[in-house]
Amino acid sequence: MVSSTVAQAWLQQHVVPHLHAGARITCITVGNEAFKGNDTALQASLLPAMHSVHQALGALGLQGRVNVTTAHSLDIMGVSYPPSAGAFAPGAVPHLQPFLKFLSATRAPFLINCYPFFAYKDDPARVPLDYVLFQPNAGVTDPNTGLNYDNMLYAQVDAVYSAIKALGHTDVDVKVSETGWPSRGDPDEVGATPQHAGTYIGNLLRRIEMKQGTPLRPAVPIDVYVFALFNENLKPGPASERNYGLFYPDGTPVYNVGLRGYLPPMADSQGARQVRQAVHVILLIAIATVAFALS
Repeated sequence: MVSSTVAQAWLQQHVVPHLHAGARITCITVGNEAFKGNDTALQASLLPAMHSVHQALGALGLQGRVNVTTAHSLDIMGVSYPPSAGAFAPGAVPHLQPFLKFLSATRAPFLINCYPFFAYKDDPARVPLDYVLFQPNAGVTDPNTGLNYDNMLYAQVDAVYSAIKALGHTDVDVKVSETGWPSRGDPDEVGATPQHAGTYIGNLLRRIEMKQGTPLRPAVPIDVYVFALFNENLKPGPASERNYGLFYPDGTPVYNVGLRGYLPPMADSQGARQVRQAVHVILLIAIATVAFALS
């Protein structure tokens, strides 16, 4: 388990210098989707490790400036439709109760990884494409609240809000730590095309620019981190896993959503390697997604 002393040393080396240089780091995630599998030792170690990092931030005078949390898979949901009936899976509740208490006490967000692509891929005959791509559609009305949802991402986020409320908390914000759409996939991965990926990300970015909230929390602009910046050619799994990037490794766009990538033309030089290494480090620190070894 990570002690506060070890956590403080890590923060001093990897976070503090970048804060002093002007980087805006607001959150550190300890682990990723820890409750998705059956590693009970990992799950039991998660909250103590988060406490250690939080205490280390306090020792460095950074509490309140940098929050500590972890990112969850949507698989932790036992019920996600309708959004008002959202509930966590029974097996996750014993871990999430103290976790939510920590988030409430430290004013840290609940992070959720949401991928409407998976719902469409698994059942394209029943899941409307326009609904998952933020395109104009009639939407789906929650029968309990009367709220209309014109896209699946917002429905997923509000289901998480409902699940958190069911455990007694209304003071924890939900942020989307990952969402994206693959530009390529295997033959059975329906919908994984550059056109659909560009539509999903482009429409999502426009919603973010409008500072739009969800139907359940209209006054709270949705906070989203797009996955991913680059394609990952060595990542295992189906083809889609290697094709979530907005850019190819050389900086050229996979599809156009109005962003431009640039890497200096030093393809085989030592300088090029240093530039790429610096870019990777800056991105990792700026996003501040940290997976500690919890044992």
